[in-house]
Amino acid sequence: MSLIAVQLRKSPDEPPDHRPISAGAAAAHDVIVLPCGPSTPLCLYRGKRSISTMPPQLQSQNQPSTRVLQGDLASLSASLREFIENSVNLCQPDALHICDGSDEENRSILRLLEEQGVIKRLSKYNNCWLARTDPRDVARVESKTVIVTPERRDTVPSPQNGGVSQLGRWMSPEEWDKAMNLRFPGCMKGRVMYVIPFSMGPVGSPLSKTGVELTDSPYVVASMRIMTRMGKAVLNALGNGEFVKCLHSVGCPLPLKKPLVNNWPCNPDLTLIAHIPDQRKIVSFGSGYGGNSLLGKKCFALRIASRIAKEEGWLAEHMLILGITNPAGQKKYFAAAFPSACGKTNLAMMNPSLPGWKVECVGDDIAWMKFDKEGNLRAINPENGFFGVAPGTSTKTNPNAMATIQQNTIFTNVAETSDGGVYWEGMDEDLPDGVTLTSWKNRPWTPEDGEPCAHPNSRFCTPAAQCPIIDPQWESPEGVPIEAVIFGGRRPQGVPLVYEAFDWAHGVFVGAAMRSEATAAAEHKGKVIMHDPFAMRPFFGYNFGQYLSHWLSMEQRPDAKLPKIFHVNWFRKSSSGRFLWPGYGENVRVLEWMFGRIDGEAGATPTAVGYVPSAAALNLRGLPADLALRELFGISADFWTREVEDIRAYFRREVNDDLPTEMERQLELLEQRVRQLLPRARTVHLNAAITSPDEVKLGVRQQSMLGNWGTLTGLSLILRQYEPLTLHLCCCQYQTF
Repeated sequence: MSLIAVQLRKSPDEPPDHRPISAGAAAAHDVIVLPCGPSTPLCLYRGKRSISTMPPQLQSQNQPSTRVLQGDLASLSASLREFIENSVNLCQPDALHICDGSDEENRSILRLLEEQGVIKRLSKYNNCWLARTDPRDVARVESKTVIVTPERRDTVPSPQNGGVSQLGRWMSPEEWDKAMNLRFPGCMKGRVMYVIPFSMGPVGSPLSKTGVELTDSPYVVASMRIMTRMGKAVLNALGNGEFVKCLHSVGCPLPLKKPLVNNWPCNPDLTLIAHIPDQRKIVSFGSGYGGNSLLGKKCFALRIASRIAKEEGWLAEHMLILGITNPAGQKKYFAAAFPSACGKTNLAMMNPSLPGWKVECVGDDIAWMKFDKEGNLRAINPENGFFGVAPGTSTKTNPNAMATIQQNTIFTNVAETSDGGVYWEGMDEDLPDGVTLTSWKNRPWTPEDGEPCAHPNSRFCTPAAQCPIIDPQWESPEGVPIEAVIFGGRRPQGVPLVYEAFDWAHGVFVGAAMRSEATAAAEHKGKVIMHDPFAMRPFFGYNFGQYLSHWLSMEQRPDAKLPKIFHVNWFRKSSSGRFLWPGYGENVRVLEWMFGRIDGEAGATPTAVGYVPSAAALNLRGLPADLALRELFGISADFWTREVEDIRAYFRREVNDDLPTEMERQLELLEQRVRQLLPRARTVHLNAAITSPDEVKLGVRQQSMLGNWGTLTGLSLILRQYEPLTLHLCCCQYQTF
């Protein structure tokens, strides 16, 4: 009698088993369909004459065989098979699923997650889902993110007087072996190991790199399908080539030892994210969220890629890429580095306020940049989606992002509306009458609760191709030519709206000296001003001093067409705490000035920190007449004296002996320029026309930096650029600062 093998599960958390049934039962029902999983909620295996036609088995040396639910191990390269088999032996999953990236597979994964209670369908949108995590698993965990190298100095500089480096966490190979053995043996028991082949960058591009992530989280599978190019096409392109090995586990083998919170598996007590650059390997345990589990993001695209880039002579950076076209149809591409939650996505998807200007998005988070044979710096966005911070995103701040997330999006830790939508702080939309909110903690919420309805680091994971202003060249294999690099952050005081570096080395110094308020994307609390060089502080894959030398070396490349480097600060505030610059679409006015500077057309005035727009060079048409330009561009001697001291202390403490000499020189040059702003007495000898015994009439023409003040004995006044002043004084000694 023929036998039909059917996979059965009593509940989503139970491991599957197989039971034979008679051919008669099959004939009576034609096809028997029963709940199963975890790779698909419905499946049936047909046998010809015996149970031996079950799914293929992966046999390990010491463990029972592992079923292969989908895919063909024999078709994989020897190195990939070895990686999978070694990981199966270590983690002991019940089954293996090789992802093909198909729509059918994606639908089955989403149904499984819905069945398990990990995600919930949002009826208000098309194919959108809501996940709520365990409140202990909500952000990057920098304190538990390490780089494993033989020598500490390969990973981080040696801080002055010892101590813990703020530029990364090092772990020795011996410590890592112990940590691995504590966490990974048997960590996937009762679960499926998913094999995710993915490409960072367009498949087949000379700028792209391939990775393979093994994970026991179907949430990771669904998210990686959005954030990367994933599936069969990647395997075909990979062939026998090299790939970055990525191993991830939520750290919750079945059966569970304790109930899950929000049906979200994680193991916060043992969370650890390790990068082993010499082996091109990433290993993550205990967290199911964001960059801790989507290993193609910061782990691969920045930490491992920056090390590869150093060895191969290119740059892997925490930067958006945008294309900007002027009214005459000329187009340029800019890359910009901001810490998380500082406006990267808003800038990348800007709706310009100036008529005739157009901004198009190549990427909102990461840029891989390499000089081509003609000396142009070419950049690709290695990602395939946007993993954006939800709070603060609205139709006012980022209408293009709001349009992008209306379909095929996974929201995590946002609030849910009773009519099947999402909500968060800063959405700037009134709820319809009768519509209520459930917070990210899965509790009824009202504004009187005294806490946010959405977590400050709540996210949307959405396909980049859905963006209304996605750049036509966003998947160009050769990349787009970068003509400007922009650094920036949240600086409430002291830092001008925009300034241009004097040259490439000064620009590298500007990036190295970046500071910004800490963001919700990390576990830091409060509005602390932190050093965040190149917006890469949490993401360096090797010693920061060597990283600076690598950037400086770009100037020595033959025929290199170096982009101009700028710094912006959209977040400067008045003494009353009000933002001085309107931001958002008005930021195009700053980009317009940069555009003109690249072409040698826009005027600029040298200051202590760099070139700032000269009078009338910044297009202010249509802005309020009372815009506080003097405060926006003011350069305070006291502030910048403290800034120099803070930068010097930071370099000495954190970079120490690994600081390139050129960075020390740039700091000295900045200090000298700042000294020129300090108070100094001058005696002016002028021919005075004496009109009476009590009066000396002087003609004075003073040229000074924007924002400087002048004090003359008996009188205080502002000395504006090139402004002639006729003064009636009784002496001619004065001070400027």
